[in-house]
Amino acid sequence: MPKKAASKKTSKKSVTKKTPSAKTLAKKTSGDATSNATLIGEGKKAPAFTLQDQDGKTHKLSDYAGRAVVLFFYPKDMTSGCTVEACDFRDLLPKFDTSKAAVLGISIMNTKSKAKFAAKEGLNYPLLADDATDEDGKPDPVVAKKFGVWVEKSMYGNTYMGIERTTYLIGPDGKIAKRWDKVKVPGHAEEVLEAARRLAQ
Repeated sequence: MPKKAASKKTSKKSVTKKTPSAKTLAKKTSGDATSNATLIGEGKKAPAFTLQDQDGKTHKLSDYAGRAVVLFFYPKDMTSGCTVEACDFRDLLPKFDTSKAAVLGISIMNTKSKAKFAAKEGLNYPLLADDATDEDGKPDPVVAKKFGVWVEKSMYGNTYMGIERTTYLIGPDGKIAKRWDKVKVPGHAEEVLEAARRLAQ
């Protein structure tokens, strides 16, 4: 009798679609220094936001309607460059008040960190905590993204997401009057003050 041909068994492997990690999604949506980060141009309306300061007080951009606002984004609390910048704005605060300009600092890290920073350096203006995180617990700052300052950085061959030191001067009409990119700290607060004075004229 002829032998029966051996039946070939075929096993179907289940195909599982890979879901992008929160880290990947955050990187795609937050932008980087060379592609997706979109800074707000001068003359454009400043995006609305709501954040808490070092004392737990809530601040909305709309609270400052009719007044100029200096919005300076800095990378982290209590680091060397950020401390110098924050203290420079502190020292010039009475002159900003005379120019009818509010000063607001924004960075990642929570209100508790902001409170320590403010207490240590005597910072007597609002430090706003843009401290949202993604599913992995990594920083995913909403306001920094809105203003286009959450970018890809590199250090010692490693890349990471962080705030690009940037300052916006928002006019009483809620529009961007001037923007400073990749800020160099020495002399910066004085330059912003001069711009605020001109805006007030």
